[in-house]
Amino acid sequence: MSMAYEEYMKQMVKPMRQELVNAGFTELLTAESVEEFLDEAQGTTLVVVNSVCGCAAGLARPAATHAVLNNDKKPDQLVTVFAGQDKEATSKMREYFVDLEPSSPSMALLKGKEVVHFIPRHEIEGHAMEQIMENLQSAFNKSC
Repeated sequence: MSMAYEEYMKQMVKPMRQELVNAGFTELLTAESVEEFLDEAQGTTLVVVNSVCGCAAGLARPAATHAVLNNDKKPDQLVTVFAGQDKEATSKMREYFVDLEPSSPSMALLKGKEVVHFIPRHEIEGHAMEQIMENLQSAFNKSC
């Protein structure tokens, strides 16, 4: 790939990244940062596998941020990896999603390193944002 293309893509996804960062999510940009984070993770973690697709913009990111902001029980940590952009980080995170097909966007609630709830793309795309929020909040209420 050309450097111009890579720089264009970096600039294009910047607001997509920032939406989650502004809501308190920490970006994990490398495979090493994923490993380091999960080796030290305590309690519950919401992982958002971010994406450039429309369902990420219109549904996944807003549902994740609103679910966290509008629920009494919340995960202890909020992190995100960006599929198609931070490929090694995304691949490393997916290694922890045992027996789950790769899906972008998606959301996983982890206890330690174990997935206790997973929302794949097919449960995001075509669903109302409120349904996705309720799905997440129900998982928070059970596991956080």
